[in-house]
Amino acid sequence: MKVMQRNLVVGLRRALFGSCVALGASGTAWAQATPEGEQQATNLDTITVTAQSRQQELQDVPIALQVVDQQLLDDVAAENLGDIDAFVPGLVVDAAQPTQPSFRLRGVETSDFGIGTDPAVGIFVDGVYGGRGGGVLLPFLDVERIEVLKGPQGTLFGRNTAAGAISLVTRRPQDETEARLRLRLGNYGKQYVDAMWNIPVSDVSAFRVNALFNHSDGWFQDGATGKDLGGENVWAARAAWQLRIGDNTTALLSWDHESLDQNGRVTTGIVPLPAYPQRPPVPVDPDDYFDPRKVPTYSDAENAEWRTFDGVTLIFDHAFSWGNLTSTSSWREYDSLNQTEEDGTNRADLYIDSVNTESNETFYQELKFAGSNARLDWVAGASFFKEDARQTSEVNTNTEAVDNIVRNLGIAPTPDGSLFGFTSLLAQMNGIPVSLVGDRWNERFNNTLSTTAYAAFGDVIWRATDRLNLTFGLRYTRDEKDFTWLNTPRNAPELEAKLALLESLGFFAALGQLGIPISRETLTFDMAFIDPPAIVNKGVLVRDKRSWSDVSPRFVVDYHLDDNTMVFGSLAKGYKAGGFNALQIGPAFENEDVWNLEAGIKQSFGRFAWNASLFHYRYDNRQSVRLIDPDPNNPVDIPRFVFDTGDLEATGLDVDLRWKVTDAFTLDAQAEWIDSKYKDYITPEGVDLDGEPTGEPRFTASFGAAYQVDLAGRGELRFSARHAYRGRSRCNAGSDLQGDCGVNALLDIGEARDRTDLRIGWTAPQGHWSWAIYGNNVFDNQYVKGLNTYGRGPLGLVGATITEPRTYGMEVAVKF
Repeated sequence: MKVMQRNLVVGLRRALFGSCVALGASGTAWAQATPEGEQQATNLDTITVTAQSRQQELQDVPIALQVVDQQLLDDVAAENLGDIDAFVPGLVVDAAQPTQPSFRLRGVETSDFGIGTDPAVGIFVDGVYGGRGGGVLLPFLDVERIEVLKGPQGTLFGRNTAAGAISLVTRRPQDETEARLRLRLGNYGKQYVDAMWNIPVSDVSAFRVNALFNHSDGWFQDGATGKDLGGENVWAARAAWQLRIGDNTTALLSWDHESLDQNGRVTTGIVPLPAYPQRPPVPVDPDDYFDPRKVPTYSDAENAEWRTFDGVTLIFDHAFSWGNLTSTSSWREYDSLNQTEEDGTNRADLYIDSVNTESNETFYQELKFAGSNARLDWVAGASFFKEDARQTSEVNTNTEAVDNIVRNLGIAPTPDGSLFGFTSLLAQMNGIPVSLVGDRWNERFNNTLSTTAYAAFGDVIWRATDRLNLTFGLRYTRDEKDFTWLNTPRNAPELEAKLALLESLGFFAALGQLGIPISRETLTFDMAFIDPPAIVNKGVLVRDKRSWSDVSPRFVVDYHLDDNTMVFGSLAKGYKAGGFNALQIGPAFENEDVWNLEAGIKQSFGRFAWNASLFHYRYDNRQSVRLIDPDPNNPVDIPRFVFDTGDLEATGLDVDLRWKVTDAFTLDAQAEWIDSKYKDYITPEGVDLDGEPTGEPRFTASFGAAYQVDLAGRGELRFSARHAYRGRSRCNAGSDLQGDCGVNALLDIGEARDRTDLRIGWTAPQGHWSWAIYGNNVFDNQYVKGLNTYGRGPLGLVGATITEPRTYGMEVAVKF
């Protein structure tokens, strides 16, 4: 496999640079050969979407909706959903860890990577619910378009779409032979190859195969060893077979596979470190933090992130005389591991890492009926969802680091404040060659989840007049969850063996006779890195089983003022199932409810179209799991993950436009203004944030421009530029405590962000060859994404993560 990949990369590299040289040597002038009357441009292309479970023209859908097409994906060299969020105002995708991504839409997200809760933004691929976050951030394979539906979509898309839904639509097999091969090479060792082959098997069936390989070295290097940190390493494949059975039935069978095996998330330490064996002072003074963009990154761990994913989907479509039946069956399975060094140093006496492993299997079945006549357009159906998941959350450290924690907590009754170091010294002074310093130390939480969800839904559009449409939708959902916690005792086999040896030699008995308060029991304890209160349940399996039911309605009225203008109003409810805090034994979440009131306008004039939507929502019982200092007045305590809920509300405005200025020149823009505030919310630290901003910036926007140049029979050049802006986060007292905003003069977390992407591409006259050069974040703007405070209390350590620097590359593609 590796030999094939290497040969493919070498061959396409030659083709890439050969094409560039040939074009440059042709001596072709970049004549703009503008056809006569170009200023009288043709109309905008029609965009068809399935946002309402029906095929409709975008301008006729009374939903705030942004479509990301293949052209935009190419313009920004997008490889997964994390590459497009900057260009969809209101959408934020944290893709730093593909196995633990998070999605936020219109200021609503679920801050939890545990299997006890569900995401607030639903991800769907060809109508199939993607499930948990660890299995939804997959590489793009033959994606035709992405529909981002803003606001709750509980009626049409179901559970866990309280904030909205992202629907990926892939290309189906076609009845003509088609193939494509593309290579992308860039800085930081970027090598990306994807291929597609569409093969008609007969007059009634076709086969379509896709594959990709993606590798990069990463843009971090270890400050001590020079080793690459971060990077990408993934390959994926997709196969689809479509069969027409008679005149009325179509079957589509698809299989998706991904294998990801790469370095984990990189954390840069920002606390000044004294020389070993001295320790950083606690509590940490934020004014002393370094800027992570200007200091080396050090690591002494094999950060790792891997995932294997497989999914099979079978879709049957059958046309009756009265309408259509669609049956969608899907099975998905993935296993993942995410190991991240938390200390941001290369010192063993300060070492701490976290490991999250998950195994997940889901089955989804939906039956959907649809029909229409002169007055009614209706959809109805039922669905079943089953999920079984296992998760292990671990913390790894060593006894030398535990000794430093004990010193900082001041709990050891020894002269130097340590336990294992002082005990080792006493043993060696008495001729016992045993050292308890540096032995591995592991603590873990084990969770299991079994979920069953049922739903029945219906949605009817009544064409009351030629201009007035009334829509009513309703979905009933029932969720049942069975959840377990198991907090195991510490796992330190080397240490336990040494303690047993010392006890057998009578060492601890002798210390007792001398009045030294150290015994085997003193050295057998748990730090409870994950959840200190769970110590009382060590080794005890705890189970909880709960169910939630919901009815989610949707009311819409839309009126066509004329052939070009539609106004609409809607009231819709979104629902997210209740759940459990995987990292704190006992707490359970109630279900989330979002009510959204919206009014909008959609207008098009041939070459120009614009849409605007004014919304207000109330979000009750927002679910969250947060890492906090248990006592803000005692900052050296061990932080823990706590159950956190609250309410919020927001008012906002979404606007987007497309303008085909000429046949060669197009513009587009999207923007969102939002005022998001907490309502009836007190943080776990006791801070009252009622009426305070939630952190969501007021304004985000993106702008795009493209210009196409005809090379007089020698192909076309296309220039594209895209700029994204995200406003400054609106901080509050709670976010200051969490390190999400401000911090100090160097670390202005939450500052406004800008990103600019450029691309120049050439396409041969028949479209068989193309090449391009591209640059993402061309002005090299890097921002501090957030702080890693897991080690702040016990070890006096803080790390930071930063956004990507400028990347650039060249691309060549051949297709026929």
